[in-house]
Parts: sequence; C-alpha cells; structure tokens
Amino acid sequence: MLALPKQLKRLVILLPTLLLCSVLFPAQNALADTNVAASATTSASYTSPWESLAAINDGITPPSSNDTVNRRWGTWPNTGAQWAELTWAATQALKSAEVYFFDDGGGVRVPASWKLQSWTGSAYTDIPGTYPTALNGFNRVTFAAAVSTTRLRVVLQSGQGSVGLLEVRAFIADPPGGSGWSPPANLVTPLNEVWQHVESTYPNLYGFRNYGWDQIMANGGSINYCVRWDTTATVTAAQRDQIHATLARQFKKWMDLMAGHNGWPYASVPVKVVGWAVRDRAQLQWSDSSVDIYVGNIRENAPQCSEPCGRFFNQSGNYPNCPGGASHHYDMSLWLTAGFGGGAGGDWGQRIGSEYYMSNLNTDNVHILLHEMGHSFGLDDFYDWTPTGVCCFLMKAGSASSITDFDAWMFRDWWRHLKSRYGL
Repeated sequence: MLALPKQLKRLVILLPTLLLCSVLFPAQNALADTNVAASATTSASYTSPWESLAAINDGITPPSSNDTVNRRWGTWPNTGAQWAELTWAATQALKSAEVYFFDDGGGVRVPASWKLQSWTGSAYTDIPGTYPTALNGFNRVTFAAAVSTTRLRVVLQSGQGSVGLLEVRAFIADPPGGSGWSPPANLVTPLNEVWQHVESTYPNLYGFRNYGWDQIMANGGSINYCVRWDTTATVTAAQRDQIHATLARQFKKWMDLMAGHNGWPYASVPVKVVGWAVRDRAQLQWSDSSVDIYVGNIRENAPQCSEPCGRFFNQSGNYPNCPGGASHHYDMSLWLTAGFGGGAGGDWGQRIGSEYYMSNLNTDNVHILLHEMGHSFGLDDFYDWTPTGVCCFLMKAGSASSITDFDAWMFRDWWRHLKSRYGL
C-alpha cells in the first residue's frame, strides 16, 4: 500500500514532461515486431533552436502532422537535403521502418521525397523500397531482406518548405522460436491495456535510463544498496545482516520471474548492501568494516549515503568522487523511516516504515517492500483504474500481499520493451 500521492513518489518514470502521448505500437505490430528506435541515440543535419531532436524517438504517437502539443524535430529555415539518424550501440537486424512527418502548413512541409539509408561500417547506402509521403499517419517502408546496421538515417528532400519529423520507428523481427512473450490468454487484453496506459502517461519512458533494469545491466548482473537508517533506534550486527537478508530475499522474488525468460541474461542477481547512513555512529553496534558508514550526511531530513557514490546522482555510471571507487557505489537506497506509514518507490530505491520492516524480517512476502520494488522497475500504480478481467494484484495497492501472475507478466512486459536498449 502507498501513503504518498503518486506525484510525490518520484517513481522511476517521473520526468520533466509527464502527461503527453498516445499508443506507440500499432496493433498489428504489438506481438510480431519490436520497435528498437527508443534504444538509439539521435543526431541530425540541423535542428531549429526551438524544436527537439529527441522528438524522433520519444515514443509519442502524434495526433496529427501539425502537432502543437508534443515535441517536434524541424529544420526551418534550412531547405534542401536534411537528415535525422538513429544510432545503436549494437547491430540491429531491421525488417521495416516508419516515419511520421511534421507539417505545420507554413514553413515546415511534408518532403518532396525521402529515403532511408543504412551504415555499412564505412559508408551510407540507400535501402530500396516504396516511400509514401502521407500526412497525419505513419509512412512505412518494409525491407525486402533484413538490414543489419548500427545506424539508420532518414534523408528528407525539401519541397514547399523546410522539413521535419514527429516520430521514427525501426522494427526488428522477434527471434526464431518466439520472443518469450507468452502470457496466459486471459491476461493478454489487460496487459495490452496496461502498456498502452504507460505509454500514454509517461512520454519519456523510453528515454529514461535509470530503471532497475538499467542498474542491473550496468553492473553486469548485480545490484548495490545503501541503507538509510532514518530512526533513533540502534542496530546490532545480527540485525544488520537480517536486514540485508530480507532485502535480498524480496528482491529475488522479482528476479526469479526473469530467470530463463526472453533473453534475460542472468540466472540470479546478487544484492549487496555497501553502505549505511545514520545520524549518530553509536546507533550502529558493530565495529567491522563490512559496509561503509556515513554519518551526519542529511538529505530530505534523513541520513544519506555519499551522493558521489549514488547512481541516482551519477546516472552516467561513473563515480570519480566516490570514496572507495565505483565498487562502493550504490544503485538504490533502502530508506527505513520511523513512524512512516505505507511506502514510496522509484529509481532511487524504496522507502517504508522501519518498525514495519523490522517486524517482518522473517516474513515470506514483505508486500509493501515488494510493491515499491515494482516501482523501481517501472511498474505503475492503479489508483483510479483496473485493467479488464483482473481484480487483485500486488501493484494495485491493498488488493494482494504477494506477486501475482499478472504482476509477473507486467514485469516481463517492461523487459520486452526495454531489452533492445542493451543490444539483446
């Protein structure tokens, strides 16, 4: 259950622009193809200072070519041949692509012609195909054979004005033998509803790079925690180890859902507590050096482990000023607060009551913690709606006390949509 309003929880997907967009994938591609555009970095020949290159792969489906609400990429006043490009860290086997043209009826108009080019490693080469120039919809080009490349360039030849794009999609085929996406038939509809809701609510969900998924992949299959001991209680060495064991056991419940599923590369994901933050060192009744101790570093009126060691504060994954170096960094915090009811969770970690946590050290399912861990991987709340055909599941606060099958498949759906950013 959650005590804080959704907007105060700083969920994984809470970003500067929050309430735009529509459905990303057309229904015919939802299960057959995978759009990998969001995992690419973008570049262009030119971008008007008031427009945004990020528009071309932000996952927003425009309402029309003259979209005045969402971000747009445009080249006014430049004319002639202009281009925008997607670049991936790993080679993609592309089977098709589609673009949505920006046309405001004035200085930016649909191009006279356009084409796609792939990078061979030494030069750009044209991709043969039929190139439509329709307004107010996606223009798809299907390739005669898969195109293996790390770069896809959209080249636009201006006509009546400058040119621009609102969105680019690049599709790969699911691998032989299927994608691993095989939810029970009764869950297909509610899962699709959930993902459409996520895409329509969080426009930058594909651009955000600090989900729990990102943290695990950056570490090569592990996760590091800091314990923020936001209470005046003392802690023995035995309690310290129990707190760690409970955290690892709950985290494992989510990770066990992924073992062997859909290209997930890790059989297990070890959880390490690398630091404790307190107001007074005397609260920690041990003298060994098994964890780093941070005293008197107060943030949000609570003890905080060293910020130079925190991924939330250093999302590049580099920790040049972390005492002890990168091996001492922490990805998330377990924030245990005296008198705190409910919970909060996001890319920074999880916050729950210290009394609740300590009274559940041996509980099989610490359900508030499990719920908040779900948020760290992107799973949303369900305050005001329930997907079709399901009633009770962990992420619908108060309706379940353990991870249900529906929670498990929502979790796997995030991996299905994000795995391409890791070249998988």
